Amino acid sequence: MIADAMKQARKIHRKAIESTYDGTCNIYEKQPYKDPDTKVTSQKMMKVVEDRSCHLSFSNISPADETESISRLRQVIKLFLAPEIVVKPGSKIEVTQVGRTEFYSGSGKPAVYCSHQEIVLELWKEKA
Repeated sequence: MIADAMKQARKIHRKAIESTYDGTCNIYEKQPYKDPDTKVTSQKMMKVVEDRSCHLSFSNISPADETESISRLRQVIKLFLAPEIVVKPGSKIEVTQVGRTEFYSGSGKPAVYCSHQEIVLELWKEKA
């Protein structure tokens, strides 16, 4: 009986969090790709998750060693996403929210909860 109540509470909690999702994301991973012309296999970014609801959150953090003359703010970008979606290290994440699309990479291991997961992101930087 208590277990059923907990399951119901988790469902309600997840639904409440997902009601705040106002964006969509696509997730790309490097996967082997064989060029049909050259027959050479290389790594290519392939879409593995498409049009999943999500939410981006932005916050600024000031460092502990802030001085009067120098004040640096660091922006923390966090993606809220369904917990069953697996985002591998090195993935490229395309997020569209409020009419804007940006590309990000996951910068760490996601914090996964029953209702959602949170992934700290960085702006995607193409390797030269």
